Amino acid sequence: MEARKHRNTHQGAFILFCLFGFLFSLLFARFVQLGWTGKADGQTLAVIAQRQHQQTRTIEAKRGTIFDRNGAILAQDVPSYTVVAILDPKMTIDRDHPRHVVDPKKTAEQLAPLLGMDVEAMERILTKKAKQVEFGSYGRNISFELKRKIEALHLPGIAFIRDMSRFYPNGTFASHVIGYAQKNAENETVGKMGVEKELDRYLREEDGYVSFAGDVNGFRLPGGEERIVKPDNGANVYLTIDGKIQSFLEDAMNGVEKQYKPKKMIAIVADPKTGKILAMATRPSFDPNKRDITNFLNDAISYPYEPGSTMKVFTLAAAINEGVYNGNETYRSGSYKVGPNTIRDHNDVGWGTITFNEGVQRSSNVAFSILVKEKLGEDRFLQYLHRFHFDRKTGIDLPNEAVGQIRYRYPIERITTGFGQGTSVTPIQQIQAATAIANDGKMMKPYVIEKVVDPDSGKVVLDHEPTVAGEPITAETARKVRDILETVVTSEHGTGRPYQIDGYRVAGKTGTAQIPSASGGYLTGRENYIFSFLGMAPTDDPKLLMYVAVQQPHLDVTETGAAPVSQIFTTVMKSSLQYLHIEPTGEKETETKAAQDRVLDSFIGQPAASAAEQLKEKGYVPVVIGRGNYVEQQLPQGGDHVLLGERVVLKTDGAATMPDLRGFSLRDAMKVANILGLRPSTKGTGYVASQNIRPGAEVRKGDYLIVELAPPLQWEKAAAEKEKEAAERKEAEPHE
Repeated sequence: MEARKHRNTHQGAFILFCLFGFLFSLLFARFVQLGWTGKADGQTLAVIAQRQHQQTRTIEAKRGTIFDRNGAILAQDVPSYTVVAILDPKMTIDRDHPRHVVDPKKTAEQLAPLLGMDVEAMERILTKKAKQVEFGSYGRNISFELKRKIEALHLPGIAFIRDMSRFYPNGTFASHVIGYAQKNAENETVGKMGVEKELDRYLREEDGYVSFAGDVNGFRLPGGEERIVKPDNGANVYLTIDGKIQSFLEDAMNGVEKQYKPKKMIAIVADPKTGKILAMATRPSFDPNKRDITNFLNDAISYPYEPGSTMKVFTLAAAINEGVYNGNETYRSGSYKVGPNTIRDHNDVGWGTITFNEGVQRSSNVAFSILVKEKLGEDRFLQYLHRFHFDRKTGIDLPNEAVGQIRYRYPIERITTGFGQGTSVTPIQQIQAATAIANDGKMMKPYVIEKVVDPDSGKVVLDHEPTVAGEPITAETARKVRDILETVVTSEHGTGRPYQIDGYRVAGKTGTAQIPSASGGYLTGRENYIFSFLGMAPTDDPKLLMYVAVQQPHLDVTETGAAPVSQIFTTVMKSSLQYLHIEPTGEKETETKAAQDRVLDSFIGQPAASAAEQLKEKGYVPVVIGRGNYVEQQLPQGGDHVLLGERVVLKTDGAATMPDLRGFSLRDAMKVANILGLRPSTKGTGYVASQNIRPGAEVRKGDYLIVELAPPLQWEKAAAEKEKEAAERKEAEPHE
């Protein structure tokens, strides 16, 4: 029995020995195979080992910065943070130091005001059944300063994810020019509009990394190899935009937008000698940081429309260049027949028989119809439309440029094109064409990108130089056109009188463009137009060229479409000329500025009689308003530069009374209206011939002041007749 038991034990041990021997052989063979081939299941073991020990750290690159021409930052990458809330209680190990949101209501009450969120909305997010939540756009791209404020609250469960975001420090500022960039699904920042899109290939960055051998905790192993791939930062872009001039433009447009609430506004300021765009803005606009965009196109380059009378600038240039324009020649204004169609002047009846120069000043459609039909000829005029490149894009370095359409199929279209109806163009096409007028015949291609620079090497990788796009007219023609366009601004008949700038000679042309109706024809009503002005200064050697268009503004009953347009043009042009140190010329260039232009003293608080006497002694004309004894207000104000012989209005502290305005210029009459707070309305041009409020009558703020203007000889005659009538009435009164 025992022998059999012993034998069974030996058999079992033998079987186990064989089994373990077989397994050991297999394992040994596997070791030999792995050592010999260095591979397992087709994969190299060395590579697998390297992967397990290899640690990689990303080195962030920066997207290129966008600067204005003076080096001010317009767009840049900045560190930003995303606020997250951890809701999973399992994240808390120590109850005394919770790592999840413990009290959603208290957290919302403290955090929501800092993020600009509604408290109840945040509380709903914080009570979701989720491990971690974010707060949408409210919690993304927050600054380091705001992060520190949130951290100071010591709210359990509130954490931050660090990232780089695109930041536009000026907010709504040349927004359609600069555009914007945002992250895509792959977390890459991509340009979507404007320069950000146009130069995305230069601006785009590529992250680098450092790779090294490390342990399971991420610490570098001694003696391990290290590999560094440097980040490739995006190139820096310098624009032709001048931040100061752009600020003037943005501020002026903001004021007009608030006051007149137009449907659209477009404005461009350019250097006509080079084609550089110094400022460009449209309304409606947007803040690239918020991307509150309602119009994804830049209307300054993407909106073709019938320009109206600003087109007459180029018709006039063509006629002068061809030698067929005689400004002193007369014609009959009012209407002009073209086949079955009748073209009329904007007042329907015209001004009788006038010269062509006066026709330009009054913006007569008939004058320009005659120039195209009878002087130039339709075929030759079409050649000039091509010379001025109205048949093609300018090629400006911005995306989505459109091109207008020259409508020249029917006889009436050929004529109406001469005064800006039917044919459509873009604002940037008008700017390019107008550089030929301002730059002695040389038409300059517009551009906004000055250069692109590699930030690491400093090498210029893209450099734009001024480019002559063509020479449609001669230098002599350009000078003659400017001289005539100056009279549009200075003449008593000129439609451009609201665009005068004290101390500077301005040449330009107004425009009132009709807006096509969806049902056919054109919109009607005094506000349903695109009011515009194309101007340059100083006339003799223009340093700045500017186009302004305002579509469908809400006008006061006493205002014309020139009110919002001139408010932008005169403000921006004057401020920009002064900023560029362009010396004023004054009205009489033969006299020195020192002899004409002096700084006015302040007379506020002084006796009115004494102030008036001092003004007379210094060569000014005082106008005392009111029945008080002391000066309460004055226009021009103390410290202003005032020409000798100019009227200075002094308002006393007594009851306000209306002075006799007969013989006053419109500008002087407006001084009185402004200082009394009256609502002015004017009829005609020239000097005040009559007024609705009799001299000496008391007035109140908000009263309407209606003045009729007439040329000098006419108002003098009217004044003499009124004085004669007054004398006759006095003589006829019974005597005691």
